[in-house]
Amino acid sequence: MTRPDSPCIAICDTLYRNICSGCGRHYLEVARWTEMTEQEKEAVWLRIEREGTAKRFTTYKERA
Repeated sequence: MTRPDSPCIAICDTLYRNICSGCGRHYLEVARWTEMTEQEKEAVWLRIEREGTAKRFTTYKERA
């Protein structure tokens, strides 16, 4: 399975919450994404895929 470089689907929403409803990442993961190791990124990917609640997995599947 191939993935995009980032979970971002350009629908960012962290207003009043710590988790982006678009990609499912914590706002600190979003901020640090370019500095994270491949292992850290993989851990984030696995978590957001397991949770499957972000818009990238529900409302906007075509953007993923």
